[in-house]
Amino acid sequence: MHNGIIYGIDIAKGSPRAQAIPKYAVAILKENQIQRHSMVSRNHILKMVQEDKPDYIAVDNIFELAPDKDDLIRFLAKLPESTRLIQVTGGLHQQPLLKLAREHGISMNQFSPGDEAEACARLAAMSVGCEVSLFEDVTKIKVSRARSLGRGGWSQNRYRRKVHGAVKEKSRLIEQILRKFSKDRGTTFTSKSIEGFGGYVRTEFMVNSSREQIPVHPSTNADVQVTIRSIERDKIKYIPLTPSKRKYTIVGIDPGTTVGIAILSLDGDLLFSNSFRGISHDQVVKLISDHGKPVIVATDVYPTPAAVEKIRRSFKAVLGTPGTELRAEDKIAMARSFGYSNDHERDSLAAAISTYRNYKNIFSRVEKRAPRFADVGLIKYHVINGYSIEEAIEKVTAVRVPARSETASATGESIDADEQTKRLQELIRQKNSLINELKEYVKDLKEANLEKDRRIAEMEDRVSKLKKSESMELRKQKEIRIRDTEISRLNTELSRSKQALQDSRQHIKKLKQIRKKEIKGEGLPVKVVYAFTKEAIQQTMDTYGIKKGDVVLLEDSSGGAAGTAAILVEAGIRAVIIKDDISHAASEAFFQGNVPLLQDVEIQRFDDFATVDPKVLEQALSAWQEDAKKKRREQEHQHLASLLEEYRSERRRGLA
Repeated sequence: MHNGIIYGIDIAKGSPRAQAIPKYAVAILKENQIQRHSMVSRNHILKMVQEDKPDYIAVDNIFELAPDKDDLIRFLAKLPESTRLIQVTGGLHQQPLLKLAREHGISMNQFSPGDEAEACARLAAMSVGCEVSLFEDVTKIKVSRARSLGRGGWSQNRYRRKVHGAVKEKSRLIEQILRKFSKDRGTTFTSKSIEGFGGYVRTEFMVNSSREQIPVHPSTNADVQVTIRSIERDKIKYIPLTPSKRKYTIVGIDPGTTVGIAILSLDGDLLFSNSFRGISHDQVVKLISDHGKPVIVATDVYPTPAAVEKIRRSFKAVLGTPGTELRAEDKIAMARSFGYSNDHERDSLAAAISTYRNYKNIFSRVEKRAPRFADVGLIKYHVINGYSIEEAIEKVTAVRVPARSETASATGESIDADEQTKRLQELIRQKNSLINELKEYVKDLKEANLEKDRRIAEMEDRVSKLKKSESMELRKQKEIRIRDTEISRLNTELSRSKQALQDSRQHIKKLKQIRKKEIKGEGLPVKVVYAFTKEAIQQTMDTYGIKKGDVVLLEDSSGGAAGTAAILVEAGIRAVIIKDDISHAASEAFFQGNVPLLQDVEIQRFDDFATVDPKVLEQALSAWQEDAKKKRREQEHQHLASLLEEYRSERRRGLA
């Protein structure tokens, strides 16, 4: 039972899609007491939420709050960071609110918005429903100027240097905070800075963590502003409130064309190890989910590959990385006892085993200190996600666990003074090193500042001696340069437009030629794909379109597999023409999709286009159909023979 503040909301009048402002019934659940409000607007609800900062906002349908996903994102952006939106009726497959209320002993009048709002609040308190997640666990932090620099006057360069210097200083401070956060939590981040006169124009940080966990907050002062926003998901994700009962796991991934996957339990037992060629991201995620809930997704290389990072984000797992790339002999030594068939399985096993060994001592301490009958796996899960052992036990058992220092004081045990002294000495050494670096940096800045001030004073003195007529001439020349630059840019843009128009006319001319041949019956159009890859197929689809009934020519049929062939099969094409050999997997995929695969068919090329004689094509298709019939009969015969052999084998065992 959740004991925090919960808002239950149900629409009472109107609709978010109507022009009139909708009104809502609100039920506030606090300390098991309900306070109701009727006919409340959405803006007033936001004001109430900002004051109370509830844990949950519970509804039976999220689209009662907003007409679409974009408006729902804007609504969630206005909520406090600690407030979560809950849809109590479930995720994609919803259940009726009245049915859920009856199942959980809640009486309600389904025609009363106030009763429905209260039912939503009470169901959320019972952990019924799903959290609505519209943001990835990736946060963008932007440090930029707080104001426009404008055209300025004589002191414009000094002002620009001051502002850009402040942006650079703020960027370095945030980078130090993120480095410490990354080291403590095992997360990663990237940064990109655009340099300006005297410092940075702006800096952007992409942090692989949720916004509420990052120890950086939005701020604005006279010169610099810091904005923080979460990266939006492509689709709405529904996360069940009820904790998953699946086993927690450590997953090792070796990405590439062939993907190696190794899954260990938190006890170090091997649950799964295999490798797959041409497997998709969704298939990898499903396979991992079938074996438990990943707490750590690990890799054996550094820096972390993008494919591994994408899988980690799919599970909101902690990243396991060795910091440096593991040596081949170390991988072999770690994976030998488990056994493996190829290098991909070895590398994924090494990643999982290395990560497990890093946490092994922590897991041992958890097992020693966990209370009897407590969910040790769940305690380990919280410890991996940054909680101390005491906090994790308290979170799972709801019983406060005294810290080691408190236990030692109560029992009279002595604390290891040497160990604490070493920690303090190391901390002091790090602080002193940082202080010395900052002092050197400040000294360099002061020297550079003095030199720049001297140069500025000289330039200002020279400028002040210029006559008014000379100043006007300089301004005139500056305006002329600006206009000349704009004219040059427009001429370049015009040339590009003319070239694009000429290319389009040539393109249309070729299409008309092919269309004439098609109308006369002299040739059928053939769509040309230059390489048997997903990218080349997509390029042809975007440029010319590949539709049902089209004939496709593969200029280079090497390299493609079943997954690539499936794209053309799903498009419903009539046939595929190839010039050279194709992989068995792709050939089989075309055969299973009933797409004729034709070779040595005479075609006529027109640069990016091609045509084929209808009679030649029909003959080739007929020949392919005959071969296909023979192949299917052979497959049926083999299948029947296999069944007969199996039947005979069973009969022999029965007689025996």
